[in-house]
Amino acid sequence: MEYQKRTVTCGQLRAADIGKSVVLNGWVHRKRDHGGISFINLRDRYGVTQVVVDADSEASLLAVAAELKLEYCVAVKGIVRSRPDTMINPNMETGEIEVKAENIVILSKCATLPFMIDETTDAKEDLRLTYRYLDLRSFGMQKKIRLRHETAFAVREYLVGKGFYEIETPTFIRSTPEGARDYLVPSRLYPGKFYALPQSPQLYKQILMVSGFDKYFQLARCYRDEDARGDRQPEFTQIDIEMSFVKRDDILELVEGMMGHVFRKTLGVELPAQFVRIPYDEAMDRFGTDKPDLRFGMEMQDFAPLAAASSFQAFHDALASGGKIKALVVPGKADYSRKQIEELEAQAKIYKAKGLAWMKVSAEGHLEGGISKFFSSHEPVIQGLGAKPGDLILIVADAKAKVACTALGAVRSKLGKDLGLLDPKVFKFAWIIDFPMFEWNEEENKWDAAHHMFTMPQEKYHDTLESDPGAVKGDLYDLVLNGYEIASGSIRIHDPELQRRIFRIVGFTDEDAQKKFGFLVEAC
Repeated sequence: MEYQKRTVTCGQLRAADIGKSVVLNGWVHRKRDHGGISFINLRDRYGVTQVVVDADSEASLLAVAAELKLEYCVAVKGIVRSRPDTMINPNMETGEIEVKAENIVILSKCATLPFMIDETTDAKEDLRLTYRYLDLRSFGMQKKIRLRHETAFAVREYLVGKGFYEIETPTFIRSTPEGARDYLVPSRLYPGKFYALPQSPQLYKQILMVSGFDKYFQLARCYRDEDARGDRQPEFTQIDIEMSFVKRDDILELVEGMMGHVFRKTLGVELPAQFVRIPYDEAMDRFGTDKPDLRFGMEMQDFAPLAAASSFQAFHDALASGGKIKALVVPGKADYSRKQIEELEAQAKIYKAKGLAWMKVSAEGHLEGGISKFFSSHEPVIQGLGAKPGDLILIVADAKAKVACTALGAVRSKLGKDLGLLDPKVFKFAWIIDFPMFEWNEEENKWDAAHHMFTMPQEKYHDTLESDPGAVKGDLYDLVLNGYEIASGSIRIHDPELQRRIFRIVGFTDEDAQKKFGFLVEAC
């Protein structure tokens, strides 16, 4: 037959279609030959339909069927019929029917596959990227692309419904100081001059608000010349949102509503109306990170009050230097081997810990192993930590409080993964709030903005900005999901003089600030 345009997709046919003459277009996903009968699973974006070439078919059709190999692209004309009761496949949406082929046309052929096209593959990434067009045919990749599309649509649906404009901002911009290096594009018309690709539409968003647009969003492409991370590439897309005349809670409630709408529409998952809100200092103290995974407990505890009764010198040295001692109780893991504990210690040392102290609670309720010999009395430690027989106790002490917290937090994260506590079907959101406004740069001996230079410091710190920058909290907030930061934002400065004060604290002279950001300060 001549090629005919499809009349149905490979995921469309059901029992109600039995008896219809149809044309399918798609790729050969699987092929089986049984006693002269050929069973062909034909796949397209919409699903899979079983096509059958019966043994009594015309010789020309049998010849074409014999020629078919995996990933051949074909057009099939045939009649929809019911499957025998014993061959109904409840795992396929089209599992009640099959198509009896009358004609098959090969639209394109395929050489031997470098890897199987399936839900998942164990092929290495470089091979998958070489044959990207094959990799994208897999069910897993098709689902990811569909989910991305549905997410983008749901975001637009929600925000437009809330009165937002979607506005595109320029891609070629003037370079501004931000967190990573810019990608630069040389100008052909102006030799020696360069455009920068945006790390984020940061300044344009603020200009739009000053211009009176009130509510704006875009799905913005962002470019950062930095090393790739497990959760971010040099080029990525972010949902950019800006609002005028709002406070922090207005932003948090909007994003909570948007996330609830997106998860409901794309995954059928209901999220809580309000997410947990955790101050930055509390997050570091309890979890050792500002992006805690809340799918499991095992929170860190303050061991300093219990260390007083210990003769372990490292504890006393850390406290004398103004540091911290943090402890973690791992339920039921007193059977951890020395090798397993050393692996946890190696994780702590990545985050600058000098070591990882440990003890075990015996079946009789006594401390044993590790540093237990430095404690003359065991009961106060066990009761103070709420430990039980069979538990493992891990401790990090350091003169720098942040090191103690971060190192043991990394151990907690590793244990969550190692112990299978990270349920992929559970979604635990949290807002991290009250971030420090400034961070001390030891290499350059100066203060840096912890987020960016346009963040509003919380009002109670306005009078002490210059005298005590390290204590200042900004109106900053991060949204965390299952141990990943998925959103970040802040209330912006709208007072030009306050903005100049921030510039001075981070080392910008008034002349430098005017040169780089004068247009924005003047617009405020």
